[in-house]
Amino acid sequence: MFLKAKPDTLLLVHFADLSTGNTSTMMKSILRPQFLILIGLFIGGPLKADETKSLSLIVAAAGSANAPAQKQLLKGMLAGLAGRRNVPQPEGWAELATELQESADREAADLTQQLSRIFGDQKAIAQALVTALDQSAEPARRQAALRQLMQQQSEEASDSLEELLQQPVMRLAAIRGYSAVENPMAPTLLLEQYPKFNDTEKKAVVETLASRRRYAEFLLNALREKQIRKEEIPSHVARSLNDILGQNFVDVYGQIRQLAADRQKRMAHYRELLTPAAISKASPERGRKVFQKTCANCHTLYGAGGKIGPDLTGSNRANLDYILLNSVDPSYDVPEGYRMLQVVTVQGQIINGILAEEDGSRIVLKTVEDPKRIIPKTDIEVRKVSDKSMMPDGQFDALKPQQVIDLIRYLRTTSQVKVAP
Repeated sequence: MFLKAKPDTLLLVHFADLSTGNTSTMMKSILRPQFLILIGLFIGGPLKADETKSLSLIVAAAGSANAPAQKQLLKGMLAGLAGRRNVPQPEGWAELATELQESADREAADLTQQLSRIFGDQKAIAQALVTALDQSAEPARRQAALRQLMQQQSEEASDSLEELLQQPVMRLAAIRGYSAVENPMAPTLLLEQYPKFNDTEKKAVVETLASRRRYAEFLLNALREKQIRKEEIPSHVARSLNDILGQNFVDVYGQIRQLAADRQKRMAHYRELLTPAAISKASPERGRKVFQKTCANCHTLYGAGGKIGPDLTGSNRANLDYILLNSVDPSYDVPEGYRMLQVVTVQGQIINGILAEEDGSRIVLKTVEDPKRIIPKTDIEVRKVSDKSMMPDGQFDALKPQQVIDLIRYLRTTSQVKVAP
């Protein structure tokens, strides 16, 4: 069977098929997603000597392949090397990269540039910075270039973030870039401009300032001085800040966890509020607006929302007790696959998420900002699994009574509704 063979054997046996571009077994297989997965898994671990040789074989195969197969091989390499930095350049890559970068096929050229940056090609890294700063370039290409530069811990790109903050199309990527590489000016710059940012950008600022302990101290002070309102701290960020800053955060923000003994009292309080008559008169459209602000960072409903928490579309939403228990005390019974993992990198970055994948060289987290956050294990200083949900207890406590009623009304709908203005 195709998938049982060793990748280097496959590449050697079918090398001629790649060069001719015919519809042989290899060509039919290489265009399938399974082949990309095979390549990705094969080069996803530490690149030992024999694996580096096999990576060179993939490069050789790409050099002899026709255009569609060539791009599939490049995508497979990129998937397998995602999150890596300064990977030794495989034999033959320099020649192949030169050829592909001169190609009229922009996708192939972009894939080549991305791989060259992973291989530590300083020319490709410099070109990415030029692209990120080029206001005449397509916004998507600029944003992608900046994201990869920050993943590569580029100090030059970090120094350019202040300039990019002034450009609306790059602002969100620049805000998040400050999380990847610590910049002593980041908290001051972000907080000074915070009032002019839109809601999405403000949320990104809060998440970025919660990503490093030093940044978090500035965020706490902004919260204390009411430069940032408590309502602007998403629940998952509040949980993280509580872990980072401890009692200092609680003194300013307040308790984010109800005592277990208080659980039934809180649920009884909301049952009195959420009578059938009150729910029937509520607005599901307003409820959707509350959901977008309060729940959609982590949960999906009707195909829209985050991917960290369970998809609520098929959950037991008609059961009021189910909703109340999971909102008042979400840590009461956290499934194994949804426990929060906190990672502190050797660079001091704090990343919270749900473990999605792990192998010998890296972990993949589902985070609010990125559903596939790849972290090399060599970058990890501390990792800690919590028995608590990323969602703090007492989720309804920050809402007004009518907002709670509207939210419950929306959660009990059976089809999507328009969002209230």
